[in-house]
Amino acid sequence: MTKDELNNLYFEWMYQLVCNGRYSKRLSYRKLLMYLHNIDFNYIIGMDGNRAEDGIDLRYRFGYEESYEESMISAFLDDRPCSVLEMLIALSIQCEKIMTDPDIGDRTGQWFWGMIVNLKLDSMSDSSFDRDYVNKRIFIFLDREYDQDGDGGLFTIEQCGRDLRNVEIWYQMCWYLDSVLKK
Repeated sequence: MTKDELNNLYFEWMYQLVCNGRYSKRLSYRKLLMYLHNIDFNYIIGMDGNRAEDGIDLRYRFGYEESYEESMISAFLDDRPCSVLEMLIALSIQCEKIMTDPDIGDRTGQWFWGMIVNLKLDSMSDSSFDRDYVNKRIFIFLDREYDQDGDGGLFTIEQCGRDLRNVEIWYQMCWYLDSVLKK
């Protein structure tokens, strides 16, 4: 197997985690997700490095679930930093771990698409994909130029009392999930 073949299999595995038809409304978002997979997740707040590590750990989950040797994953997939897509999917998995409800089922895709909506990328299906627009929105997120309440970032929290631009992603997620529970 070549590096490109494994990378393509990995992308398809990630894609199915969040685009199983239940959340993508029969639209294809391959261009968007592939583009997000090609953007490095760079962060300003040091503790967000943990989110990057979660994204890299996703590679090893893929290897385990698909029966690839750890050495193959490290040789073929670990030659680059965590991508924005990997970080978003890993964070969605963390949301589901916290909010798991057997009566509802796995909502990993729901958490993922909620972040895509808040990033204002939900209109970027394959038929309307705009690379410049996606770049603008992603760099607003990465450079933390979104609104104080998180609008334009990953999570919007009304009446939070804190400027979310100065708060690590993990706390933003926890506060957001807490606000969901209170509704």
